[in-house]
Amino acid sequence: MEYNLEITDLEKKYQDFHLNHINLKLPKGKIIGLIGENGSGKTTTIKAILDLIPYDKGEIKLFGKNHKSLTKLDREEIGVVLDDSFFSPILNVNDINTLMKRFYHRWNEKLYYDTIKKFKIPCNQPLKEFSNGMKMKIKVLCAIAHEPKLLILDEPTNGLDPIFRYEIVDLFADFVSNKENSILMTTHITSDLEHLVDEVIFIENGSILLDISKKQLDDEYGMVELVPEEFDTLNKEDYQKCLKYKNIYFFLVTSKQEFQKKYSNIEIRKPTLEEIMLLLVKGES
Repeated sequence: MEYNLEITDLEKKYQDFHLNHINLKLPKGKIIGLIGENGSGKTTTIKAILDLIPYDKGEIKLFGKNHKSLTKLDREEIGVVLDDSFFSPILNVNDINTLMKRFYHRWNEKLYYDTIKKFKIPCNQPLKEFSNGMKMKIKVLCAIAHEPKLLILDEPTNGLDPIFRYEIVDLFADFVSNKENSILMTTHITSDLEHLVDEVIFIENGSILLDISKKQLDDEYGMVELVPEEFDTLNKEDYQKCLKYKNIYFFLVTSKQEFQKKYSNIEIRKPTLEEIMLLLVKGES
């Protein structure tokens, strides 16, 4: 299998935070969702990949090369959206097109303007007059329109309304449809990933708590809700994490088929990624 991104045993230590043995392999044509609470290590991982911060141990490869040895043309194969970066507010869509044509060899002007038209973004209005959603659309579009092989996206749907999020997520799905491109996407809005990602990596306090394919998650993980009297009949080894809320026990099972065989009278449903995050962080074993 060919990978657009490989991370091996990545470590970064700060005074009050430790990114600890992060391992990740992103194949061509796939999307990985790196999820976790704010401050969990998602952005630190992204910045290490992009060589924006030094790291203490480990190795990062992009397109089979150590990321520190990439040429300028190699780096053009990476499209990036960071939460804290943007163009000057006095620029408009046409100004951005002129600038980007100078920076990138494969800037696709037709794709840029076709998508601008699709999103109904005004071409002559300065960015300072745009909503947050419109600004994010421009950022994502600029990351895609120079035709990279890899998109690295840090919270690309943060602060957007559901319609804007749907349109941007649709762009991501189209981007990987050629089976050559890949996306690494960090977010705490897990609903955006439910029908998009191929793999979920959950990071908490700098460590990976869960690394699983979305298919395995859908096939094997289950959520059960019970009142105390029902919950007391379970064996603790039959569930992974449990959380009590308003006199209802919510618990996560990692083999719903085995659980159903043993407790055929108990209803089990598909958990959301948000519920899995909550139980893994706040739940008791």
